[in-house]
Amino acid sequence: MKISASIYSDKKRSLPEVIQDLINHQVDLLHVDCNDDLSVFEDIKTIRTLCDIPIDLHVITEYPSKYYKLLEENPVEYITFQYEDLKEELNIPSSVTGQKGIAVITPTNVNIFKGYNNFDFILIMATIPGQSGGKFDAVNFGKIRSFRNNFPGKAIHVDGGVNAEVSFILRNMGVASSVSGSFLFNAPSIGDALLSLTKREVESHFAVKDFMIPLEDVPNVQSQNISLENVLKSIEKGRLGFTLVVDEDNGMKGLVSNADVRRALLNHLDDLNSVPGQELINENPVSIEEDATVNEMLQMIKRSSFPISYLPVVDQNGFAKGIVTFVNLIKGEL
Repeated sequence: MKISASIYSDKKRSLPEVIQDLINHQVDLLHVDCNDDLSVFEDIKTIRTLCDIPIDLHVITEYPSKYYKLLEENPVEYITFQYEDLKEELNIPSSVTGQKGIAVITPTNVNIFKGYNNFDFILIMATIPGQSGGKFDAVNFGKIRSFRNNFPGKAIHVDGGVNAEVSFILRNMGVASSVSGSFLFNAPSIGDALLSLTKREVESHFAVKDFMIPLEDVPNVQSQNISLENVLKSIEKGRLGFTLVVDEDNGMKGLVSNADVRRALLNHLDDLNSVPGQELINENPVSIEEDATVNEMLQMIKRSSFPISYLPVVDQNGFAKGIVTFVNLIKGEL
């Protein structure tokens, strides 16, 4: 996940000083907020004389057309317009280069992206736009999942309240870029903040249930219907490499991964139709309670003697509530 440094969050230093510090720490992107202020393009011109770090421009305006010519003359790598403020149709001309995104605040449904399907990404505002130091609203974890499910080919950017813990969760959810402002510049140094935003051990303020994939979105097979055919269909439909096994009340009965299927098939190569459904199930997968903190989850993974790719989530009575997967986190660490 790329870190986009919000350059106006540093109120104490000049723009060249801020940019030089970010250059020295090899930040990924420079986030430039434009609250209907055309003068930011003077800052963009200054930035271009100082470095070639990609610029991530977020424009809040009622009339985006007045920015098109300036964007043609001063191209940026990422240009985002705020959805809620628009009073004219957003028709960015092809002469404006760079990836294009639409930003939405927390109450706005991400399905508005259907009207911008030719755009490259969505920017989810997790706090009030323009409010420095706001707290990340956990409801946005659900918005990220919803957007990922409905627009799988599009990237997700997040702005607001991104600290070390939120950054870890966002990386795990496959977010492409997160904006960091007050957290980045209020730390002892930018280097300290960047290390915190990419480290694996974090303090916990969110529970696993805040960001897990809920059971209704998890591939699962009821234990009374377990068979090789049903398991394979569930794994294929879910496209996550596993399926949960639950009883009719959603009691957790186990997990079947691609590896479990492979082992069962190897044991019955002489007659694949004879594979018993029960033999497919890992009846004792490592699981975690929904109220566990991020730090408790990480400590559990550390203690495991084998790699954990899927972590079923249960309530205190052992009923399945969802799952946490680590595929996106592994990709993000490469």
